[in-house]
Order: sequence, then C-alpha cells, then structure tokens
Amino acid sequence: MPAERALQLAEKLTAKLPVGGAGLFHPWREQCPFDAEGSGPDGRIARLASHLDCEPRLILVGEACGYQGCRYSGIPFTSERLLLEGAIPRMAPVKARLSLRAKPFSEPSATIVWKSLYRLGLAGDTILWNALPLHPHRVETPWSNRTPTDVELAVGAEALKLLRQAFAEAVIVAVGRKAEASLQRLGLQCDGAVRHPANGGATAFFQGLSQLAGAGLRS
Repeated sequence: MPAERALQLAEKLTAKLPVGGAGLFHPWREQCPFDAEGSGPDGRIARLASHLDCEPRLILVGEACGYQGCRYSGIPFTSERLLLEGAIPRMAPVKARLSLRAKPFSEPSATIVWKSLYRLGLAGDTILWNALPLHPHRVETPWSNRTPTDVELAVGAEALKLLRQAFAEAVIVAVGRKAEASLQRLGLQCDGAVRHPANGGATAFFQGLSQLAGAGLRS
C-alpha cells in the first residue's frame, strides 16, 4: 500500500472513533498530559500510517489499547521501548521519548508478540489492531487498564470493518478469548484465535500462531 494511501487509511480508521469519552482515551486525536514534549497525536497517526503501509497476510486483533503500549506508540501491541530500539518494521528508531515516565514504557505482551512474529517470519506481513481501538482506563488514572464494556466495544466495529475492506485478503486472528468473543458479538469475521500472551501465555501464543502459519494462515 503506497504511503499516501496508508496515511489516508489511518485517518479514516481513527476518525470513526469517538473523542472525549469518560475513561476512554483516543491516542490519535487526544493529547495525553504525560506525552513528552513534541510527542502526541500527530506522531501517533504517522506511526500508525507507517504500520499500515504494507500488504498484510495477517491481522492480529486484541481487545483494547493499553497504557504501556498503544496509548503512546499509536500502534497496538507496541511499546515505547520497542520503537526506541527500532524493532518495528517500516519504522526507523524513534529518537526522542514519547512519554514523561522516568523509563520508557515496556509492555510484556508487545515484546512477546513481536518476538513471535519475527521468529515466524511474519513481522513484515502483519498488522496489529484492537476490537476497541481506544484506551479504556479508570477515570482520573490514565496509567491504568480496565475491561471495556460491551457498549464501548461496539464503537470499534466500523473501524474494524473498514480495515477488513482495505485488506480483504488478510487473515484475521483474535488474540485472546475476550477479543474473540468481542468479534463474534459484533458479527465480525474471525479466521482463528490464539492464546493471549499475558499471564504465562507466551508459549501457547507462539504455538497457536505457529500452527496458523504452518497451515498457510488458514483457520
């Protein structure tokens, strides 16, 4: 996908999401009080566009954005530390900090996901997304995660449908039971599901992804 089209897609995807909801942060439209100087929505939308600038074989869909990852990186399952290290395809290493945290955010699940994608030779052919592409957090506690409600999850349906249309040939795989249930509840296509890498699920996540890759990414 040409870079200009990827940026247009990133803008369209994020425009379908509400801004200003209580306990819901829109990474690509809102400024976080803990954004580092020079960091914010513009940088996150540019990074998302770079991430979308490919012809993916696989789309991994999680449940929702987290504060250690997408809230500052702009890419699901991707942490500030991984960007600083230059570990993400189609992106040069980020030279400046993204958050005001003393140390760069490092999300364990993000590290496992990207390590697995590289091991399987899928890192350059995968797009990461969420059923709810917003960060659900406790009110007045931005550095927290909470389980989104069914009503909140529903607001992500149109963006996911648009992503499906843009990459009609890609296989969509849910990461974790919550993401799988969310896709099913919304009536959205899910070609397979793998264990979420959190809470001791790293090995099962890799094995599940490896099986899908071995089957030609068909469920």
